[in-house]
Amino acid sequence: MIKFSKFVATGNDFIIIDNRDRKIKKPSIFARKVCTRKFGIGADGVLLLEKAKGFDFKMRIFNPDGSEAEMCGNGARCIACYSYKNGISRRKMRFLTISGEIEAEVKGKKVKVKLTPPKDYRVLRIKVDRKIFKVYFVLAGVPHAVLFFENLEKVDVRELGRKIRYHPVFSPKGTNVNFVKITGKNSISIRTYERGVEDETLSCGTGSVASSYISWKNRFVSSPVRVSTRAENLKVYIEDDKNVYLEGEVEHVYDGTFFAFPEKRKK
Repeated sequence: MIKFSKFVATGNDFIIIDNRDRKIKKPSIFARKVCTRKFGIGADGVLLLEKAKGFDFKMRIFNPDGSEAEMCGNGARCIACYSYKNGISRRKMRFLTISGEIEAEVKGKKVKVKLTPPKDYRVLRIKVDRKIFKVYFVLAGVPHAVLFFENLEKVDVRELGRKIRYHPVFSPKGTNVNFVKITGKNSISIRTYERGVEDETLSCGTGSVASSYISWKNRFVSSPVRVSTRAENLKVYIEDDKNVYLEGEVEHVYDGTFFAFPEKRKK
């Protein structure tokens, strides 16, 4: 039996497990089992809290397809809240991810995280179905492509997102894809196709950061940026190219126990 907690941040739901005793031996297989909505618990990802020397803990992120992600903004906010609620860390904390060090602060229902600095900013022109798209790219912990549209409701996020996600220019790892509309001098709306989930999600923390950063860098908006997702609003603070913060509410939904089952043997 494995104890877990279910947390939600702006429509992104996660299964969080204290794995400091390494009870999860095969996290990729485990994530594929428990993330499925019909036969498991159901989630956008699994977050494992593990030991890390010199830090409060290390966060490992596994997508529903079993792949391990470098970073997850909403996941970082959830695991920070989990850590504080369970006495693992104080209100302010530092933890590790594959992408680097993350700082977080729990402030009531809200959690604010300082992410790794955005890098590898590029502007590309990509051909999809005989049409050329202007695509902005940045590494915000994980790779993100950003496209600007006047009407997000007319965008086929799943179809176009999938084609850009797997476009050869982003191989071999692929990219997350964000469709953005500038709605004001300090606000944007966003829809995101997430790599690993392989579909549109209600929200994406690093996608919100990437989209806000690119909008800010091109002087489309000023900081702080209010990001309207398909679920709720997030706020992104950009001090400069190296200091970027993501803030939003986190909800502890429930705790439970998962009865692990063995892999079926092939006959």
